[in-house]
Amino acid sequence: MLSLRVLRGSRPAMLGRWALVAAASAGTGLLLLSAVGWALSHPHGSATDSVMRLVWCAVPVVVTVQLAAAVGCRQSAAWPRDGLSSVGLGRTGMRALAAVTTAVVCAAGSLLALLLFLLVRGDVAGGPWGAVGPGLLASGTTLPAAGVATLLALVPAAAAVAVAVGLRSSRPKEAHDTPGSLPWGVALVAVGLSVEVAAPKGDGVPLPSGLGVIAPAAVAGWIVTTVGLVLAGPGLAFFSGRLLAVYRPGAVRLLAGRTLQYESRRIGRPLGLLCATAAAALSAYTLQSGAGHRLGPVTVFAFTLIAVCVLATATVGLSETGNARPEAQGALSAVAAPAAMLRAALAVRAAALAAVLVGVAFLVAGLSTLP
Repeated sequence: MLSLRVLRGSRPAMLGRWALVAAASAGTGLLLLSAVGWALSHPHGSATDSVMRLVWCAVPVVVTVQLAAAVGCRQSAAWPRDGLSSVGLGRTGMRALAAVTTAVVCAAGSLLALLLFLLVRGDVAGGPWGAVGPGLLASGTTLPAAGVATLLALVPAAAAVAVAVGLRSSRPKEAHDTPGSLPWGVALVAVGLSVEVAAPKGDGVPLPSGLGVIAPAAVAGWIVTTVGLVLAGPGLAFFSGRLLAVYRPGAVRLLAGRTLQYESRRIGRPLGLLCATAAAALSAYTLQSGAGHRLGPVTVFAFTLIAVCVLATATVGLSETGNARPEAQGALSAVAAPAAMLRAALAVRAAALAAVLVGVAFLVAGLSTLP
């Protein structure tokens, strides 16, 4: 009940973020239910195909949980701690409240997905919706209640755990230090790309929409590459800021570079995941062009959901940095810095990050599609 009161008292911007989390949870739930529907519609088909459809749903699940955790941690930071402390909520209570609130929002999205799936199947009213292929609905077949409940509870449970762990492990970090994870990130990216290139050809894991097969070692290499890009994100942002501030910088370039160095730890990992997602999208586009056919609607929906979740997570991280430097904003206001200069510094920061991340994404995508 307290979670519902907290949600009702949130600001419009925060309510919009929660609505996005619920929509992402609903989209992920639809993908999981479509995998179940495919398995029920093809009882005599290949078990590997049905299992792989469910396995590929792990990527939307992960990015949805990450978005929910980012919004949940952001929401807890905006709560009136004095008021919640007066009703007996300490640190542990605050973490539990944030985890429960996140789970409630994700559960609402999962229930919405179940309702939409039942409506499309024709279980609620009317017949099945003809615009959806019958192979995804399993119309006329009873859904396994235990399996559906387990799959739909996956995102709320994982999001609650992620919020609790994120709030427990969050601590102030010294933002001016050079991020030490850059060498580890670069090493992991190199190892992952090497594994992908050296992966044996032949039988492997089928890709969605008939894009071919990929060796299990290549899948493991791509996971390692993604982890490396996430770890390298803060370092890339830091050194982008350092490059902006070299060789007699003007006020705009100096402000942009120093701000990037200061914010590198907060924005680096979401931007690293965004870079990995862009590299994956470029790789999928290359594979699609080589295969000579279009992606299926479920694959397009999954790619769109992943992109929206990653972009929203990065946006939440970037919006948090704007509220984390009130001293710097006060100092700029005290010296009467014009608004045009602040906008120019923001544009320079965005251009520098875009140049670095786009270059890395194209490099990783080009190397990962060599096999």
